Amino acid sequence: MKTEIPRLRKERKLSQGELAEAVGVTRQTITSVETGKYVASLQLAYKISHFFNLSIEDVFDFSDLEETQ
Repeated sequence: MKTEIPRLRKERKLSQGELAEAVGVTRQTITSVETGKYVASLQLAYKISHFFNLSIEDVFDFSDLEETQ
């Protein structure tokens, strides 16, 4: 799943560790979500989106899921 997290972090000059701390996960989790190795749970997706004051759809690209249905 593609995300806008790297772009959003860079715009706000946040490290992966800072974002991880803010949403209550490890830096490795943020790395894995950013690289597509881990799909964020709904709870984590909500926390990340809420942190950036955006909707989940603005942060996460669900087009891969739509194509498989």
